Amino acid sequence: MPPDQDSRFNWASYHEFADRHDLTGQSVSISGTWTAEDAVTFRRVFEYFEEATGATVNYSGSDSFEQQIIIDTSSGSPPDIGIFPQPGLLRGLAGQGQVTPLPDDTNDWLRANYAAGDSWVDLVNFEGPDGQTRAYGFPYKIDVKSLVFYSPENFAAMGYDVPATMEDLKALTQQIVEDGGTPWCIGLGSGSATGWPATDWVEDLMLRLNPPEVYDQWVSHEIPFDDPHVLAAIEEFGWFAKTDAYVDGGAGGAGWIDHRDSPTGLFSIPPRCFMMHQASFIGSFFPAGTEFGRDVDFFYMPPYASHPELGNPVLGAGTTFAILRDTPVAEAFLAFLRTPIAHEIWMAQTGFLTPFSQANLDTYGDPTLRGMGEILVNADTFRFDASDLMPGAIGAGAFWTGMIDYVAGQSAERAASGIERSWSSLARTGGIEEGAE
Repeated sequence: MPPDQDSRFNWASYHEFADRHDLTGQSVSISGTWTAEDAVTFRRVFEYFEEATGATVNYSGSDSFEQQIIIDTSSGSPPDIGIFPQPGLLRGLAGQGQVTPLPDDTNDWLRANYAAGDSWVDLVNFEGPDGQTRAYGFPYKIDVKSLVFYSPENFAAMGYDVPATMEDLKALTQQIVEDGGTPWCIGLGSGSATGWPATDWVEDLMLRLNPPEVYDQWVSHEIPFDDPHVLAAIEEFGWFAKTDAYVDGGAGGAGWIDHRDSPTGLFSIPPRCFMMHQASFIGSFFPAGTEFGRDVDFFYMPPYASHPELGNPVLGAGTTFAILRDTPVAEAFLAFLRTPIAHEIWMAQTGFLTPFSQANLDTYGDPTLRGMGEILVNADTFRFDASDLMPGAIGAGAFWTGMIDYVAGQSAERAASGIERSWSSLARTGGIEEGAE
């Protein structure tokens, strides 16, 4: 354990928690999707819980968590705690009575301690089998998607400034073309999941053109997929992606270039593109030896100056902890996640972002993570990836293919209407309930 004198960490929160919890000899089982490096870093976090309480944590990570957790809950043998990558799966289990509601003060705590707190409350509150809506999950370890990556050297060489508004970003896009360059690397390929990067673009633009309530209505199918609000976001994506001069490989190339290969254009000499919209994970596919801040950097996908009332929305994804078997140790572990130290220990390592405003930003392990963390804690609104919240046949099916068809030349109206027909067909045939996830 790092020494208490390391002033970056909130040791008071650790000691206060330890003083309130003696669980010597007890244990808690936790299951989730974290494997490899994430499993190792999570272990370093829960070792502090073990040290503070005397309890033992048994963690199991699996790539097939989503399928296994359904089997385990159905058979009556779930882990004490599940770490859910998709809120929709947790919502379904909560509705079946398979999840224990969290303490009554959870919503107030999230509002007081998480940036854009109401957004997190909305994300984890579901209707239980008794018809009451309560908090069933605790968000932890978040990914940010509202990012644009660029080469500082290339920007400096051309005299370009980081845009502060969407209007500035569009003007920069046009300026790069006038200067003889190509503004964007866009790769929508991803094997059987081809098309998903386009959904991130549309979702980010939905949050910058519309109030978050409209985004929620879109996700829950309270408005149709071909609603004018949605069409406007798709067409705005098309402004960037469907103009040959704006995209490395031309507009047609975006559909077949793999998203993992698309970053290479930022680093080629001369550059094949100047910017790329992607999530925080994309750094894993940068060339070996790439140094953030020197070879590549990022900026927040800016809001529209014409929509100041929408503030600074952030699109992302992440994981949610939930209690599947109510035990004193499970309750204590969820209480531990409310302490700054439970966030700061992982912040000091790698691959972790948090909206917890009480966690010390100085504990982030590198400036890149800190910069992304600042975007998260400064968000006015956070919304989870819409395609992950929609029914699988839509969010991981029709939405993906519809955006590929759109980039290939289909109109926004035709692409969106096709997705809407698929969603309505699901409702009619009993795949989902109309207006429900």
